[in-house]
Amino acid sequence: MQAVSEQTQQTQVRKAWMGVLAKAPAARLCALWEQYGEAPDYVILRAPEVGGVMVRGRAGAVGAPFNLGEMTVTRCSVRLATGAVGHGYVQGRDKTHARQAAVVDALMQTGAAPQVEAAIVTPLREGLAEAHAARAAKAAATKVDFFTMVRGED
Repeated sequence: MQAVSEQTQQTQVRKAWMGVLAKAPAARLCALWEQYGEAPDYVILRAPEVGGVMVRGRAGAVGAPFNLGEMTVTRCSVRLATGAVGHGYVQGRDKTHARQAAVVDALMQTGAAPQVEAAIVTPLREGLAEAHAARAAKAAATKVDFFTMVRGED
């Protein structure tokens, strides 16, 4: 039973860093990749390819799911010389972004994970958090609190 929860925890951790890699701006990932240093030896298992996925939504986040529309994605799979396999799925048509995300995913499954986490994943995560905070602050500036307005019920 404990092995299942450990595997679930590892899956959630991997899901988190893959989400960061997928959502990160391609230019920022490329810059951090260049700063990281020497690229490891890897073999491309699935060359970067562009395709589409169906995006589903739910009314009020709890209603019945419905097909919202299609989105373009690019995917890539690589295998490092150590045998670790990485996958990259990114929105849009950027093949370099998908390949770099796949290599970083593979590196995060090796002994180099702490260095890759510190050099690439953490700065990307912080950048995404800053962008989210800026977007939330912009939205909060337009908030109207109707309960503070005078109703005229004197």
